[in-house]
Amino acid sequence: MGRAEKLYSRLKVSPHNASFKELCKLAELVGFRFERQKGSHKLYIHELFPGRIMNFQSRRGKAKPTQIRQLLGFIDEYGLLEEAKNDE
Repeated sequence: MGRAEKLYSRLKVSPHNASFKELCKLAELVGFRFERQKGSHKLYIHELFPGRIMNFQSRRGKAKPTQIRQLLGFIDEYGLLEEAKNDE
């Protein structure tokens, strides 16, 4: 099991107890790249879907569960975990 799969599983099982760094790391592992930061918001863009922006905001070092579900849904919808597995 690769790093992306482990992190995906951890966030899926426990979205209320995930760090903001873990959320950002998973986004990067599945192909998102950090675009810019505006205030407390970090914006990520996926290389294959340039019009698709993910906006993450830290809440005292923790990731917001709704943003975790949004990222996990995107990963599931487009099969990005398989892509990450092939890149390792």
